[in-house]
Amino acid sequence: MSGFRHHRRSGASVATFTAFEADLLRSLAGQLIELLRNESATAAVQGDPLERLLDFSGPTTEPEDPVLARLFPTAYPDDQEAAEDFRRFTESGLRDGKAGAAAAIIDALEEAGLTSEPEDGTFIDVELDEEAAMTWMRSFTDMRLAIATRLEVEEGDEDYWHSLPDDDPRAQVHDIYDWLGYLQETLVHVLD
Repeated sequence: MSGFRHHRRSGASVATFTAFEADLLRSLAGQLIELLRNESATAAVQGDPLERLLDFSGPTTEPEDPVLARLFPTAYPDDQEAAEDFRRFTESGLRDGKAGAAAAIIDALEEAGLTSEPEDGTFIDVELDEEAAMTWMRSFTDMRLAIATRLEVEEGDEDYWHSLPDDDPRAQVHDIYDWLGYLQETLVHVLD
């Protein structure tokens, strides 16, 4: 397992993934896109003509799915009206941005040679300019938040995760969470 490194000539962030690793990243990004697109949002009642013209039809209530609630927290917990307005005007765009970042990971992996049926022994070389690297980092954050929420990861609970047997599915998913953190950390170091 290697992380990102700095390409001396181009200045890009580069990584080499095994076919398995690249396919796993593609799967995680795809699952994130599916999650972002599948929960129906409760739209606001549009009585204001300006709102109808500008299509501020975003959701006004917090998402029911705990992962989405974590990805889109309530901006004003002490002011319901302000929180609803903020969510209505921003959440649709934020969802699109997060889905677009995840899609950029899929596109980059496939452009680098990841096929629909990856073969063992195949390596996928990815080269990211600074903008693409920032997009990947944001998506790694979203993927890690999703996994941490599903697993109920808490600060300081590393001993618990290390105590689980290797064949426990939660331990395996936590290993993916750690791996994404490693990739993100190496990407941060390259960009510094």
